[in-house]
Amino acid sequence: MKIIPVILSGGSGSRLWPLSREEFPKQFLKLTNNLSLFQNTIERLKNYTFLKSPIVICNVKHRFIVAEQLREINVKNATIILEPIGKNTAPAITAASLYAQKNIVKNNERLLVLSSDHLIDNFSEFITSLKIAIDDLYSEKIFTFGIDPYEANSGYGYIEYEKTDNKISKIKKFIEKPNEAKSKELIATGNYLWNSGIFLFSPDFLINEVNLFENSMTKLVKKSLTNAKKDMDFIRLDKNYFGDIDSKSIDVAVLEKTSNAMVIPIKTKWTDLGTWSSIYSVKSKDENLNVISGDVCTHETHESLILNSGHLVATMGIKDLVIVNTKDATLVADKKSSSNLKSLFSIIAQKGFKEAKSHTKVYRPWGTYETLSITENFHIKKIIIFPGGQLSLQSHKKRAEHWVIIKGKATVTCGHKEFELGPDESTYIPKDVKHRLENKTKKNVEIVEVQSGDYFGEDDIQRFDDKYGRSLN
Repeated sequence: MKIIPVILSGGSGSRLWPLSREEFPKQFLKLTNNLSLFQNTIERLKNYTFLKSPIVICNVKHRFIVAEQLREINVKNATIILEPIGKNTAPAITAASLYAQKNIVKNNERLLVLSSDHLIDNFSEFITSLKIAIDDLYSEKIFTFGIDPYEANSGYGYIEYEKTDNKISKIKKFIEKPNEAKSKELIATGNYLWNSGIFLFSPDFLINEVNLFENSMTKLVKKSLTNAKKDMDFIRLDKNYFGDIDSKSIDVAVLEKTSNAMVIPIKTKWTDLGTWSSIYSVKSKDENLNVISGDVCTHETHESLILNSGHLVATMGIKDLVIVNTKDATLVADKKSSSNLKSLFSIIAQKGFKEAKSHTKVYRPWGTYETLSITENFHIKKIIIFPGGQLSLQSHKKRAEHWVIIKGKATVTCGHKEFELGPDESTYIPKDVKHRLENKTKKNVEIVEVQSGDYFGEDDIQRFDDKYGRSLN
C-alpha cells in the first residue's frame, strides 16, 4: 500500500523571531544542518518506496520559497496547495484530503500528515510504527503518533491513553499544553504521551469525520477547491470561500470528538523546534555550555544561545540568555521567557515595524533580492536571477535604476533595445522606461541594483508582461 505524505507548512514567523518572519517562517530556516527544517522533513521521506510524492500546503506568501527549497533538493513532483489565509490545521488537512481523493489516491491509500518543522532522530522507528497502522483493518480509524515523553515539557500537548500489550491504544483524552508542574504530574503517571501532531488516515474516512463534526467546513473547503486556480506549479485555493472557514486545529475539529482515534506510542528523540530554548537543547555546546554561531566573542558567558548573522557580537558576564542578531534586528531575551516570544512579536507587529514581516532578503519566482542599504534617496539591492529566470517587463514612475553585473551574463531589455551585459559592465534605466532582466544561461546571474528617487515601494511597478502570471497594471 502506498502512502501520500502531506506536509503542513504554514506559520506566522513569530516563534523564532528575528530569524523567522511573517514572510519567512521558521520551517524555511537552516537550524540543524545545511538544509532547512522543511527540506529535512522532505528528505526523511525519500528513502521509502511506499511513500509517494508529497502534497505541500503553505500560505500563498511562501510559495516561491517552497518551490525554490524543493528545487534545491531535487524534488520535482510535489503538489503545492496554496492557502490564501491561514486557518489552522483542520481546513488545510481537509483540503489535502479532498484533493488527494479526487486526483491521487488509489486502492484505499492513506495520507500521512507531517509538520514541516519537527526533528525526529530515529525515523526508522517511526516507519516501523507507521507500517502497523496501514493494515486494512484500520481503514476507518485516524491514527496519531504519541511520543513517549523523556522530560517534563510544558511546550507540548499531551495524550492520555489506555496502556495495553498491543502497539495500538485507544485515546482517552487530549490535554492542552500544561504548565511545568502539571506536565511533571502527567509524566509521573506513565499514561501520557506527547501529541506529535502526526496523523495517518484514509482521505475518505477523514472527509466523512470532518463532515460529521464540521459540516460547514467541508462544504467551504470543497467550494474553495472547486474554484481553485492553477497558478504555474501551484494550486491556489479560492480566497472567498476559504476565508469564511472557521480557524480550527484538526485536534479540536475531529480528534477530540471522534470515537475512532487511536494512538501509537513511539520511543524516539522528537522535538518541535518552536522556541529558542528547544533550539538550544538540540545544538552542540562549547565548554561553557554556550551555543554559538557566527562572529561572536564571549567572556564569562555561560549556558546561552548566541546566533549572529550580522556585525560582531561580544558578551560578558551573562548567563541563560538568548541573543539572536541579524542584519536588521536583534533579540536579547532570558532563555526561559523566550518560549513566550509570540507576545513580543505581537507588540513589534502592532507598532508597525517592518522587521516583523520580512527579511532584507526576499524570494521571487525568478530568484531573490536583498537590501544592502537604503536611505532617503537611494536603495541598493543585490539581485540573484536563477537560470531561466526573467523579471517582468516593467517601468517605474518614481525611481531610476542603475545595474552593475557582478557575476554571470544578463540579458537586458531597455526601451526598444535588447543587449547582454557581463561582469563589471553596467547600464542605466531612466524613469518611465520599460525594462527587463533575464538570465538565459545555466548559472546564476548576480547584480547590484542602485535605485535613485524619492520612493522605492513595490507598488511603484507597472507590469506590461510577466511569464509567472502575476497581475499586470
